[in-house]
Amino acid sequence: MDFRRSLVNHSPLRRRPEVMLRRMLDRVSADTTVTEPVAELEQRVAELLGKPRALFFPTGTMAQQVALRIHAERTGRPAFTAHRTNHLDLWEQRGYAVVHGLRYVPVGDAHRLLTLEDLTAVGERPGTLLLELPQREIGGDLPAWDDLTAQLDWARRHGAATHLDGARLWEAQPFYDRPHAEIAGLFDTVYVSLYKGLEGIRGGLLAGEDDLIAEAEVWRQRLGGAVPDAWPLALAGLVGLDEQLDRMPAFRDHAVAVAAAISADGTAAVVPDPPRTPLFHIHLPVPPYAARRANREMVEEHGVQVLTYVQSQPLPDRCAFEITVGENAMAFSPEEFVELLRELVERACS
Repeated sequence: MDFRRSLVNHSPLRRRPEVMLRRMLDRVSADTTVTEPVAELEQRVAELLGKPRALFFPTGTMAQQVALRIHAERTGRPAFTAHRTNHLDLWEQRGYAVVHGLRYVPVGDAHRLLTLEDLTAVGERPGTLLLELPQREIGGDLPAWDDLTAQLDWARRHGAATHLDGARLWEAQPFYDRPHAEIAGLFDTVYVSLYKGLEGIRGGLLAGEDDLIAEAEVWRQRLGGAVPDAWPLALAGLVGLDEQLDRMPAFRDHAVAVAAAISADGTAAVVPDPPRTPLFHIHLPVPPYAARRANREMVEEHGVQVLTYVQSQPLPDRCAFEITVGENAMAFSPEEFVELLRELVERACS
């Protein structure tokens, strides 16, 4: 579909090769070598997260599986526990089990935040506690700081390692209003993404202690992830850190304003309300197929993209979609958001 404006953070408007290359060219000189961007990125992310070392991976899938594999071997326990909607189980074809022989112990309610009470009900001692901040599948919700630290204390008391799926840690940081290093310091290992809020191309980094990252480097080689010429991915990540990291509070504030306007209008509902991060969910009183059709019509007639992936809901005449406020969505006022949602619903009902 051809569109000129989009609410979607991952739309191709700012990710087209020409756009990305122009942004990247501004950050290199004629003397930049093929190894410098990766080295600079790894050092910068390690410093941001307060970890001794960070290692570039071509995919977050690989990085997180490697982290869980190492923790399992060190603790002697192949099971890890995580929220029922964690990304590794939901979206990665259960590679943790097929490739690494790990076992997943689901915990908590799929529709709400994980709690300490949920963890105390776990009937076995996992090797790793995996937490996702924010929790994407429930609208980017986040636990309060005291709740978060209590859950990690539970893991330590039970001899479990702790791993942070921080694919959207950059977006979560304004909620806690603490340095990235203070949040990351609660965990043994931390994964961060380059291509979500940072609008890079692909890839991510795994951060932790020197000896653990040295093991991760061996596993990266074994799994085919030691890409010799990863500089384009790393360079795009550096551009994202330069341009987007300091914008996260503004993105969050705009998300809160948009959500308030949507709630006041009543055509749709937002979850959570108010949003904790630039990411939140919009629930519509129409079935998924109708929302997709209406979106196509709006792209064709106005050149405006409202959504991409639509989630079904337990009631067949309801659906939801995810919004992450980034540079694309910042171009729309809260009033425009509401007008677009009204039109989407009206078209879907026709």
